Amino acid sequence: MHRDSVRKLRSVHLSLLITLLIIALAMITFGQKQGDEHEIAKARKQVTEASDVIRDMMTKPDAFIPHDLLEKADAIAVFPGVVKGAFIVGARGGDGIVVRRVGNGWSMPVFYNIGGASFGPQIGVKKTDYIMLFMNDGAVQHLQDDKFEFGGDVSFAAGPVGRTAGAGTDASLHAGILTWSRSEGAFVGASIKGAAITPDNDRNIAVYGMKARELINSPTTASRGPIPMEIKDFPRTVGQYAGLRR
Repeated sequence: MHRDSVRKLRSVHLSLLITLLIIALAMITFGQKQGDEHEIAKARKQVTEASDVIRDMMTKPDAFIPHDLLEKADAIAVFPGVVKGAFIVGARGGDGIVVRRVGNGWSMPVFYNIGGASFGPQIGVKKTDYIMLFMNDGAVQHLQDDKFEFGGDVSFAAGPVGRTAGAGTDASLHAGILTWSRSEGAFVGASIKGAAITPDNDRNIAVYGMKARELINSPTTASRGPIPMEIKDFPRTVGQYAGLRR
């Protein structure tokens, strides 16, 4: 009788343990799903804001990125609403996306963060939109790094703007990355020395099931799964202005 009681008790304990494990796994799966849905919602908003930046910066009558530079770029990064502030020395942070040229079109956007020190006569907290053109494959390859810091091996420069700014300037000819900014605050310009770009792999995995390194290496693979419409439309928006490679 004692043995039967022990066996029954062990069976109850085992059943309880299995039940608890099932509940724990269900909670983990539910949490992951909720986290993915949150990241996807943020990704959709981020891409929509980046599309607005592209349109706004390319439709100004006298201040826009020269089309011949866009047509030569290997990749384009857009960081909308980057927060930059403090007195004299401050911090910078924001989210952005990168698209890479694929044949005559553009890849799905890969998600990145930007952060780092900022220096200059800054007052208060301001938001700035940044667009970056990666002008050669060497510059694009830095996007595979866990942290890509401006001011290292790759050269970068403020890009020319407007109708009279041709692609033949020294900066355009020699810089690996060209940068533009838009701000309604107290400071202007596109100096990003000291800033660092890092992959937002939580968002990349939520949207594509892949990390940034894989997406940059194989840019066509991201378009194979189900992707929200706002994200799928971004390469088309870029294509309206960047067109075909010259």
